[in-house]
Amino acid sequence: MSKIKLGFVGVGKMGEPMAGRLIDAGYDLVIHDTDLAATRRLTALGATAADSPRSVADSAEIVIVSLPSPQILEQVSLGENGAIHGKAMRILIDISTTGPRVANNIAAALEKEGKAMIDSPVSGGLKGARNGTLAVMNSGPRSAYDEVTPVLEIFGKLFYMGETPGSAQTMKLANNLLAASALAASCEAVVMGVKAGLDPKIMLDVINAGSGRNSATEDKFPKSVLPRTFDFGFATGLSFKDVRLCVDEAEAMGVPMVVGSAVRQMLSMTNQVYGAESDFTSMVKIVEGWAHVEVGSSEQGAAEA
Repeated sequence: MSKIKLGFVGVGKMGEPMAGRLIDAGYDLVIHDTDLAATRRLTALGATAADSPRSVADSAEIVIVSLPSPQILEQVSLGENGAIHGKAMRILIDISTTGPRVANNIAAALEKEGKAMIDSPVSGGLKGARNGTLAVMNSGPRSAYDEVTPVLEIFGKLFYMGETPGSAQTMKLANNLLAASALAASCEAVVMGVKAGLDPKIMLDVINAGSGRNSATEDKFPKSVLPRTFDFGFATGLSFKDVRLCVDEAEAMGVPMVVGSAVRQMLSMTNQVYGAESDFTSMVKIVEGWAHVEVGSSEQGAAEA
């Protein structure tokens, strides 16, 4: 398996370290991205650059894509210069978060061409991408999944959700809704405590020792909010896209998303005020602005805004 040539389209924040792990594992890798700086960093490590997704798929039997939106995924997969037209590609692996409907459309188009799609969205952030400790959710034809398992295992722990296209995407949307909801609720709770005069660090210690602990209080607040760095590594625009996709998919299924809709609105405001490239932990600044306080570490204190 290690002798097979792999393709990778989209070597951005998550894609670049994941592609680097494939190179480190000894795979022959051909890559494409509109970000030439990221491409150059990987070619310096041994990857080969191609000028289009189709060119990648002309030389690689298995092509991995990591892309920011459903629209870009469809263009890269099915467009005029898309991977579907590649002479060598047999399996397309989508590690993006793009929703089940798009996954279904692409899987159906590839199947008509005798090719398979595995949707393999990942969770675990930049640290997981660098260390190979991501949670990798997978769905698609079992035979194709079994073939690409050695590749996917380089990224982290695998979960097979079944053969139905888009099942892994549904799982990923549910996961990301929970992560964003934990952050939104934690922002409100901690800002309330700070407004009342509580030390935010002690608040987090109490929450994490009790029933309120969650991924935001255990990880995001200590690392990115208290030190005021807002650099956890996940863009507001991407989180907003994921939650919007989740709410849209749920509504299409007839599943009410009362809390999800509120979280979507919080992310929409954060996106508008601080920009799509801001870190999604910037959400706390929206609540701080309303409350006229600023959450800081115990050393920095919590000051009236």
